[in-house]
Amino acid sequence: MKYNSTRDKNNRISAAQTIIKGIAEDGGLFVPEKIPQTDNAFLSEMLTCSYQERAFKILSLYLTDYTDEEIKECIKKAYTDQKFDDESIAPLIKLSDEQYILELWHGPTSAFKDMALQLLPQLMSTALQKTKQKNDVAILVATSGDTGKAALEGFRDVEKIKIIVFYPQQGVSDIQRRQMITQKGANVDVIAIEGNFDDAQSGLKKIFNDKVFNKELAEKGYELSSANSINWGRLLPQIVYYFSAYCDLVNKKVIRPGDKVDFTVPTGNFGDILAGYYARKMGLPINKLICASNTNNVLTDFFATGTYNKNRKFFKTISPSMDILISSNLERLLYHVTEDDRKIDEWMNKLSANGHYTIDSSYLSQLQEIFIADWVDEKETLATIRILHDTYGYTADPHTAVAWQAAQNYRETADYKKIPMVVLSTASPYKFNDSVLAALGIDIGDADEFTQLDILKKYNKSAIPAGLSSLKTASILHKKICAKENMAVEIRNCLK
Repeated sequence: MKYNSTRDKNNRISAAQTIIKGIAEDGGLFVPEKIPQTDNAFLSEMLTCSYQERAFKILSLYLTDYTDEEIKECIKKAYTDQKFDDESIAPLIKLSDEQYILELWHGPTSAFKDMALQLLPQLMSTALQKTKQKNDVAILVATSGDTGKAALEGFRDVEKIKIIVFYPQQGVSDIQRRQMITQKGANVDVIAIEGNFDDAQSGLKKIFNDKVFNKELAEKGYELSSANSINWGRLLPQIVYYFSAYCDLVNKKVIRPGDKVDFTVPTGNFGDILAGYYARKMGLPINKLICASNTNNVLTDFFATGTYNKNRKFFKTISPSMDILISSNLERLLYHVTEDDRKIDEWMNKLSANGHYTIDSSYLSQLQEIFIADWVDEKETLATIRILHDTYGYTADPHTAVAWQAAQNYRETADYKKIPMVVLSTASPYKFNDSVLAALGIDIGDADEFTQLDILKKYNKSAIPAGLSSLKTASILHKKICAKENMAVEIRNCLK
């Protein structure tokens, strides 16, 4: 299978090359030239499989230039009981007869990004060997919180790869910041920028598309790539847990093979929910994908009107991984709906130049057949955390709370088919102690983030993740701060 750019169908490369490059030279994102199809027989085979075996079945459909042995070895290294604290990797938790939580945060950094970022380094390292690339790879990452730590942990001390992470200085939680600035590894750099996530992401996109700068780095022996979900190798592993959750529902006798299910996804950069779209296109019986946003509700407006407009106030919220106004992976969705690279190029150029674009009404109608979009404000988010705890004895982080409330809103509409709802839980509540404790009405006084961990444990059934409790004694190793205009300078300095 080949992959082509969303902005030029003729720009076609292999899976290994796609994973190394991350983003196309024309600024587009790589997509599979065709989406593999599955059926009930395929699903039936997956029912008795472990998560690792399910991952192999999905990945082998897309990574056709990798051998079966290479894919299995990558998966074996990624999903181990040393890295994940639950043997099922992504456990499905029942809260009521028709509502389930898919916990995606049992990896080493307690966020759903581990599901992909424990595997991407293995896929990329294998790709470098397969393509016999001479230059080292410099991974550039913009993070709104969770991606940074997950990428740092995944790529730490991987041969022939250097990783540089940029995060908004005032746009992550205390625990998220501490996770990044204490990161060990001879090949890692962490830099705070004076700006928000969109500033970081836009800055990196410009750097990726700067041919002069890329040539300069190539002469130094580096090729740029990304660990953000713009990299297909980040997105592909996320398709697996939709299939896995569905299989778990069948095994629990909640549904029969072929029955439809709804999924609600807390959404920022649109990668997580796009993986659900791919699963649906592959034949997984998904009814609706509910796109849940916080106060930065640019996606809610887009799915309602067909106009994507980033020219709006940016809100710093208690669900920071969703504090995004430029949802990069939406470009992939629009490509699959239109199959028109010229139209995608036109819309993305309008977004870059004017901050907005409008899609044709026929395309919007197609999207509205699949996607329901809603948003939840701060007050509702806090109230939902309290409701989940008091009603179900379940402690959720703010991102999961946003998704849960959006799911409840949908269940009250005439469109709801009274079928099982799976809400994706994307982070451990321990990563957002202050917000969760505030929602539960617990007075924390001037307690620091580590004392808050211990306080929250009294109200949470799950143990404090080892990776978070160990931060208290971890040394701060990264103190760099830069203006958003100076990201290229910092990259140059890191790659001397």
